Amino acid sequence: MNNTIAVIGGGPAGIMAASVAASRGNNVVLFEKNNTLGKKLLITGKGRCNITNAAPIEDFIKNTPTNGNFLYSAFYSFTNDNLIELLNKLGLETKVERGERVFPVSDKAADVLMTLKKMLAKYKVKTVKANVKDIELTDSGKKAVITSDGRKVICDSVIIATGGVSYPLTGSTGDGFRFAKRLGHTVTDIKPSLVPIELNEQYVKDMMGLSLKNVEIKVIEGKKTIYTDFGEMLFTHFGASGPIILSASSHMKDPATHNYTISLDLKPALDFDTLDKRILRDFTEQKNKDFSNSLGALLPKKMIPVVVSLSGIAPDTKVNEITREQRHALVNLLKNMCFTVKKFRPVSEAIITSGGICVKEINPSTMESKLVPGIYFAGEVIDVDAYTGGFNLQIAFSTGYLAGKNA
Repeated sequence: MNNTIAVIGGGPAGIMAASVAASRGNNVVLFEKNNTLGKKLLITGKGRCNITNAAPIEDFIKNTPTNGNFLYSAFYSFTNDNLIELLNKLGLETKVERGERVFPVSDKAADVLMTLKKMLAKYKVKTVKANVKDIELTDSGKKAVITSDGRKVICDSVIIATGGVSYPLTGSTGDGFRFAKRLGHTVTDIKPSLVPIELNEQYVKDMMGLSLKNVEIKVIEGKKTIYTDFGEMLFTHFGASGPIILSASSHMKDPATHNYTISLDLKPALDFDTLDKRILRDFTEQKNKDFSNSLGALLPKKMIPVVVSLSGIAPDTKVNEITREQRHALVNLLKNMCFTVKKFRPVSEAIITSGGICVKEINPSTMESKLVPGIYFAGEVIDVDAYTGGFNLQIAFSTGYLAGKNA
């Protein structure tokens, strides 16, 4: 007998859950409150969509600091290879980039969404634009999905895939947490993860819009380095953002109660001596230039005034007058430019939400609620979150697969 299954939320987890449930002969209704499915998917990976990661599947748990072990069944039931194969079969070509990140060959998130919509059409999933207000349990054991315009859809099971509270303009406004609480579930503290960072130093404003590539950061708490990363970052009017900064944020506790310093190495490929020789060579070639005009070959234009100011060397000093000690201090600055962390940006600016429905109340093999039979969870609504690099989207697809298969 065909069951009727309601899926709430048309993001990656919901689309996967709905498609898998429908592929097994169930009648599936997918509720989405936005005018379009996958609104948040369209902005992931700077609009390119970092679909998953090509690392071995056992590495996914290591890259999921919050409750990674809970996802063991999900990751192994529907792996990154399974996902790539599925998307390829549906006509989406993929490629692997630095850090094993998987992207569509076209570099367009819209193509990933189009492919997922193809899957919904293939399995005849009915998509309904509606804002779900509540889920009621009936005496017969069925579920009633109530929409804000007064409709009531009776179904055998419900999959909640509403996302977290990051990027509320995409529809992630915490609805799933509300439904779960009403059904008796515990929702752990919600906080931002993979979020830009506000810095105390006022001069970051002078570098606003400056994007740095191939730099290294260290996050230091007290005297201990707690995280190191290499890649891209961006200075903003409030501090810093970009891939390595977002990843760093997920290793940090609340900066209001912890003191963090970010040390930036602008030239990680060069050790101290090599960089010193490089600067000495530049200075020798431009010996009659003012110091403030001598760093063009070494640094981006926007950064030069900041570095000159921090170096303590007067801008109009001729480079042939700069002492060895001053030059060494400059090398130290370029290898170890320090910023103090003020706070995280608001959760609405986070890529993902940390916290969610307590994993102890969900069966990890099926994604079904341990408290209410016939209620399933998928994606970011669950208290799991991973580092940047495609791991969070794989969580969405894998948990969506498991929920859809078992509902």
